[in-house]
Amino acid sequence: MRLVIAQCTVDYVGRLSAHLPSAKRLLIVKADGSVSVHADDRAYKPLNWMSPPCTVKQGDGLWTVVNKAGEKLIITLEEVLHDSSHELGVDPGLIKDGVEAHLQELLADRMEVLGAGWTLIRREYPTAIGPVDILGRDASGGTVAVEIKRRGEIDGVEQLTRYLELLNRDPLLAPVKGVFAAQEIKPQARVLATDRGIGCVVLDYDGLRGIEDDKLKLF
Repeated sequence: MRLVIAQCTVDYVGRLSAHLPSAKRLLIVKADGSVSVHADDRAYKPLNWMSPPCTVKQGDGLWTVVNKAGEKLIITLEEVLHDSSHELGVDPGLIKDGVEAHLQELLADRMEVLGAGWTLIRREYPTAIGPVDILGRDASGGTVAVEIKRRGEIDGVEQLTRYLELLNRDPLLAPVKGVFAAQEIKPQARVLATDRGIGCVVLDYDGLRGIEDDKLKLF
């Protein structure tokens, strides 16, 4: 990961045009090829970014970032205050709490809860940005990625969107649909998921535990 703090201007050229006037900003170039521009007052959300795959051409004080759609992020560096690179290695991923981990286990064992005829491919399916909770197939044989949360919020939808972008580049899996599954799904998260073609499923944890208990009974 490369971290650059610089006085810079940023111009986005694509379906729309946007301009960030000169200011001190943090530029992050990740190993996955993504580039993001951050201010000091927006928490984790970047001012502008390019998702991978994209190419970065660096000239004398000028970065030109181009994605596969031909959109451009043009960063003009006026003064570089800091420039460092760090090898982070492979991230172990998010460790879920007990409820989320158990929900994943229950759903993997009972895929029909998500849809009749659905089957499991794998739990914790690995990607370059972390494991997908469940990868499965629907009744028609299509690939489905399932993200599981105890409380479904916008961050979870964004996380699943990033997974889908990667998975759909694999010709052996594509097209891959998404399902956002949680005990509670916030209205804003449901709207965003629906807008992106992601299905939403509200999970009854106690009910799923009951299903599990019934399955284990001999009589």
